[in-house]
Amino acid sequence: MEFRVLGPVAAEHGGAPVPLGDQQQRFVLVVLLLHANKPVSTERLAEIVWSDAAKRDNVRTYINRIRKAVGVDSGVAIETTSSGYLLRIADDQLDAAQFERLRERANAEDDPRRAIELLRAAVGLWRGRFLEDIDIDRVGGTAVFDLDVAYRDTVGDLAELELGVGDHRSARDRLRRVHAEHPDWQRHAELLMRALVACGDGMAAIRVFRETAAALDADGYEPGPVLRNLAARAERGVPACSLPSRPAGFTGRDAELAVIAAAAGAGRAVWVSGAPGVGKTGLAVEAAHRLRERYPDGQILVRLNGFTPNVRAASTGDALTQLLGELGVPPEQIPATDSRKIALYQAELYGTRTLVVLDNAESAEQVRALLPDAPDCLAIVTSRHAGEPGSGEHVRLAPLPPPQAAALFRGLVGDPLRLRGRDDEVDRVVGRCGYLPMPIRVAAALLRRHVGWPLEHLVDLLREGGPWQDGEAAVQVSYEQLGDQQRGLFELLGHLPGPDVDVAGAAALAGRGADWARKVLDELHEVSLLEEVTPERYLVLDPLKEFAVRAGAPGGEEAVSRLLDFYVVTLTRAVGTAYPFDESLLPAVGRGCPVAPEFADAASALAWIAAERDNLVAAIHGSAGRGMPEPVWRLAVLLWRHFNTANRLADWVQTLELARDAVGHDLGRAHVLLRLATAHNRIGRLADAVRTAEEALPLWRRVGDPLGEAATLCALATPTAELGETDRATGHFETALAKYAEAGDLRGQAHALSMLGYIDEQNGAFESAARRQAAAVPMLREIAHTQGLAHVLNNLGSVRQRTGDVDAALADHTEAHELAREVGDDCVAAYALNYIANAHRCRGRLAEAVEFHRRAKAAATHVSDPDLLIQLHHDRAATALARTDLADALRGFQAALDLSSGTGNRTHQANAHRGIARTLHALRRHADGVAHWRAAHATYTVLGHPEAAEVLAETAALTCPCQGVTRAAPDESPT
Repeated sequence: MEFRVLGPVAAEHGGAPVPLGDQQQRFVLVVLLLHANKPVSTERLAEIVWSDAAKRDNVRTYINRIRKAVGVDSGVAIETTSSGYLLRIADDQLDAAQFERLRERANAEDDPRRAIELLRAAVGLWRGRFLEDIDIDRVGGTAVFDLDVAYRDTVGDLAELELGVGDHRSARDRLRRVHAEHPDWQRHAELLMRALVACGDGMAAIRVFRETAAALDADGYEPGPVLRNLAARAERGVPACSLPSRPAGFTGRDAELAVIAAAAGAGRAVWVSGAPGVGKTGLAVEAAHRLRERYPDGQILVRLNGFTPNVRAASTGDALTQLLGELGVPPEQIPATDSRKIALYQAELYGTRTLVVLDNAESAEQVRALLPDAPDCLAIVTSRHAGEPGSGEHVRLAPLPPPQAAALFRGLVGDPLRLRGRDDEVDRVVGRCGYLPMPIRVAAALLRRHVGWPLEHLVDLLREGGPWQDGEAAVQVSYEQLGDQQRGLFELLGHLPGPDVDVAGAAALAGRGADWARKVLDELHEVSLLEEVTPERYLVLDPLKEFAVRAGAPGGEEAVSRLLDFYVVTLTRAVGTAYPFDESLLPAVGRGCPVAPEFADAASALAWIAAERDNLVAAIHGSAGRGMPEPVWRLAVLLWRHFNTANRLADWVQTLELARDAVGHDLGRAHVLLRLATAHNRIGRLADAVRTAEEALPLWRRVGDPLGEAATLCALATPTAELGETDRATGHFETALAKYAEAGDLRGQAHALSMLGYIDEQNGAFESAARRQAAAVPMLREIAHTQGLAHVLNNLGSVRQRTGDVDAALADHTEAHELAREVGDDCVAAYALNYIANAHRCRGRLAEAVEFHRRAKAAATHVSDPDLLIQLHHDRAATALARTDLADALRGFQAALDLSSGTGNRTHQANAHRGIARTLHALRRHADGVAHWRAAHATYTVLGHPEAAEVLAETAALTCPCQGVTRAAPDESPT
């Protein structure tokens, strides 16, 4: 038996509620629960409940009643002791005890993410106020037991932790509910404002401040300084900043800095060009830091990898994705196409004063779309080449003047006594460094490390280095001073396929342990041969990477193979943890890696994928170039779900196409073609999706994988249905359903059932459609597949709308929307909001319909799903037609027709034709509408949809020239 006091008092046994008797009996029970496992005297019980110790006989009566209600097999006992009564109960039988235990475990937890899990579980136990239906004063008052304050503290502690790990949305959504009930709780208002500002909703944060200020004012208080500062921050916005720290010891370059400063506010770009190691990035970063006050809305640096060895230069789409992310656009809201990314990027910059550093550009073409159009923004571009004429100011960096080079060296060494009176030697050192900042930094780091070296020794080493090209002598000397372990790892880092590496990756590359790699990386960083970009993640500057490649000994291929194994093994673990419902279709690893990390939860797995994404994509491209098909197809197959969720459709398709061309065996091709078919369907290439899935199907059969075959049948059936071949699609889904059922795969069964229900709905078989959708719901609830459940509830609600059960449909779509918001799926959330709008239209509540259409459009702003966009256009137009806003209706239906003509979805085309025809009829443009009536009827007829008969009846009842037009020219299809 379990008791609940965190809300109304309740008890359950075996999942069924237990009657607790009248109010007096409940009072006695609550006192016992609040003193669980401790004796309470009869007199004390009587005094607490009746304020009269003489009523001890009443206590005995109610104790007997409680014992009878509890029963003998409940695991709960009320013992009679010499001092009174004792309720014997385990901690897990009382939610208040569970709550306290979870809080204690969270407080003792060092891992913030684990603490978050524990506190979420604790907060989830609450169903209302503590003892909500009990007069607390009758059971001893707050002096006995008061958990409301503990709940308040726990919600605040949980929000602090969630904000600390970047989960702003969870903190925001929970705190909004708390703030609505208690606007005077300052701590929670502060946390909510922080979450809202982090989510980019400054206006909502300001509203929270005003509500809290008003609540406090009613009690004679004023908001504290933290609240006031947060309000001011919300008003001016939180600037994005991804600049690295300023270069240590930066000196000189006054003329160049003046050019950049003069361009600020006068042009949209400054190009900084020059030879490797001349200090282009250092100058750009220094200038950006000096200009921060002039660009208060953000300072962003993006590495374009134009000349980074072994690393593919960033595409325009890659760079825009990073820029939009830095500007605060959530990953799931970043568009799929470059043109839409550009439009959003420029819109985000418009009206702001933002500085963008585009580092290591390959060409003017690479950055053309990245230059801000906004007049108050500035881009600083670094490249080995000058920009195209008219693209902005140009600064060509030459080596430092000797005095400035010497000053830089002295500043970096940081020991004036050591260099006093050594001007000639300093001049010789910087001369051998070619007066270039990068090798000067290496030489200074070398001297700092060897505190016993006289400066003359460094000069001699540089002189003995041989006829190296400008500046390389310092790198060569530093390299020669390395121990065998440091030198070996440095050489291997020249073979990195991606831009950077973390400790575990470096360990895999070297075939050593993580502790060893951490130590050696730190030593290389100490002598300036590496840059630490984030904790335990290192970058090799391009000139140093080129040196490492030239200096490297044989063995690089074996090292890269070890690193690729690390990526495959770790990505398999991350995907299995982050997307557990994909696990049955993941390819077997067949290899191991001793330094590959495990992941405790989805958040840590997703964080690793996001941190390594650029390295993983580079590994796919690099492996394809090296003729290594295994890592190509495995990494591409493992990454597809992340690309889908993060809306990186170009990366999704490109990596899978590389894998398709690389892999030659049936198993790999089957995996690749399945995901590629899904990608084609997602971007509206229905014919390509069908062709690709048909190519994959026999491969799965040959390798004997029924789940792979079932998934491919579904991937084939979906675009087949959208192209109008519903009988074939039904056959594919039914075969897939049987295979999933045989394997006991509930997720697969639910998906196939839901899609069969969708086809039934299209064919007018509403009873069968509802039955299939309803059968899928408990399957998904059983396996807690939240995203899939949201999809199916939307589908079920759609059927119920068609049958007139609008109340049930609204409940389905409302739950679908809540679930979609929970998992961050804007696409499903937009569908749900749109369906809710349709339900309001059916009820005649057109103002509500318009509002929910607006919300659906906002949710779908950055979703690249052609079917969703078509549906939104069509349904908004239907509502406009109901409101007799005929111009808006015609625009919406025409947009739906244009989009569906591009995807080939014939059902959407027919629906759009019918909407246009109805609108033209209302406009009395009957001659224009005739062709659309005919096209709608003809397409519905070919598809076998019941709407064909509806159109026939609708036009037959008309008395205008539209009457009976569906009986002629069925092949006419206007566009």
